[in-house]
Amino acid sequence: MSARSLPAGVTEGQTLTGHHELSADVCIIGSGAGGAVTAALMAQAGLQVLVVEEGGYFTQQRFRMREEDCYPHLYQESAQRTSKDLSVSIFQGRAVGGTTVVNWTTCFRTPEATVDRWRTHHGVGGFDLAALDPHWTAVEARLGIEKIALEAVNRNNRLLYDGCRKLGFEVDTLARNVRGCARTGYCGMGCPIDAKQSMLITYLPDAMDAGAAVLSRCRVERLELQGGEVKALHGKFMDALGIAFTEATVTVRARRFILAGGAIGSPTLLLRSGAPDPHQRTGARTFLHPVVVSAGEYEGEVHGYHGAPQGVASHHHAHRGDDVGFFLEAAPLYPLLMATAMPAWGTQHRETMEHLPRFAAHIALAIDGHHDGEEGGRVEVLPSGRPALDYVVSDKIWAAFREAQKVMARVQLASGAKRIMTLHNEPLIMTSEADLARIDDAPYAPNRVAVFSAHQMGGCGMSDEPKRGVVRSEDLRHHQLENLHVIDGSVFPTSCGVNPQLSIYGLAHLMATRLIEVWS
Repeated sequence: MSARSLPAGVTEGQTLTGHHELSADVCIIGSGAGGAVTAALMAQAGLQVLVVEEGGYFTQQRFRMREEDCYPHLYQESAQRTSKDLSVSIFQGRAVGGTTVVNWTTCFRTPEATVDRWRTHHGVGGFDLAALDPHWTAVEARLGIEKIALEAVNRNNRLLYDGCRKLGFEVDTLARNVRGCARTGYCGMGCPIDAKQSMLITYLPDAMDAGAAVLSRCRVERLELQGGEVKALHGKFMDALGIAFTEATVTVRARRFILAGGAIGSPTLLLRSGAPDPHQRTGARTFLHPVVVSAGEYEGEVHGYHGAPQGVASHHHAHRGDDVGFFLEAAPLYPLLMATAMPAWGTQHRETMEHLPRFAAHIALAIDGHHDGEEGGRVEVLPSGRPALDYVVSDKIWAAFREAQKVMARVQLASGAKRIMTLHNEPLIMTSEADLARIDDAPYAPNRVAVFSAHQMGGCGMSDEPKRGVVRSEDLRHHQLENLHVIDGSVFPTSCGVNPQLSIYGLAHLMATRLIEVWS
């Protein structure tokens, strides 16, 4: 069968039969923050672009704000992905538009301290904040990213704000990528009114309007490598639920390939393909911004499942010298999510859930990878071909969690909480400042306290020194594969220290612009 190009728009892989031979100037693997921005700019530059995505194609008509629908359809492993030892729950999107379809719309530019550390400790010399600035500006304009007013936050966030202010902690409202937000609160389920400016309704349509094709429900099994280049992509199509393979397959040949499968996904494909890795960097230094939760119960109703999930953040404790820093945000109290996260059993669990409307949930996100010896985790490939992340929470991070738990308890007490609960297997209940000392005796160890991650970074780290990274920083080209670039959050040498979506958007916009200039 001779190679052909797909028509512009989305082709849903579950509808295809037989084998397909496709061609393009540029094949982009992944349609999230990195892949979509890159696809739009390259298609607008006149390149024939094909985007290949494992997830399904879902639009606002199918976003019904129901957890039992969204977790199987929109998240990796039905929102049951974990670290190898089961100690960290990992929430990562799986859909056309990637994690941007289900994230909570929080946007921060990469902090100067993070970019400086990349340069001084990881050999990243290909860009600086000044180079990124116009690209962030362009993305912010396209996605309607603006700082929100304090009056727009829900009570869950306002309690975090008020508590921090009373204690003298730095705290402020944050920026969100929304237009006409109705504040339903269910951003994590896919936006039912297309207010969230995800890749699904912005950069991907931009790319398709310029002629790009998107192929959904296609898992890329391997890259065919020869002579220091990627010659082809080989994939299998999946059924409508994304569970089983159909009999249909595809081979894509392109002049250039962009890997944008995200942290965990991108290194997994390189490992599965046997990509050259002379210094064993592929999959290494994967970071999670691991999270612990403090649940505070208040006298009045909080209704933490209504209103924008995140509107406030405090980075007061981000820089703690030799100790791992952390930052504070709020988290939505979706009933199913909270039912699985809340500790205890039977009657005690039922009673806690009955009080759900009066709970506020605040989270501390550890800034991993910013201290010597903090290596994060490593992505591995199981015999089935599926990924596994060997991420061991370090002693420094456990110590940060203890301190963060005390800080969050103080914040909640200052904002009027009557009872505070940790998410240990046997929850620690605190009602006053005097109870905080008990945190020192609580077990902070794998599978003894709930730990979560919604921010995955690294695994294909950038460095201008091949011994230290997978890609070079000037254009994110793979050190050993001439026509392969990695453009997603997997290239970050550390965690960002802030919610990473805008960091990925800006870096993708910069790198796509550079590549277009060179290729033209």
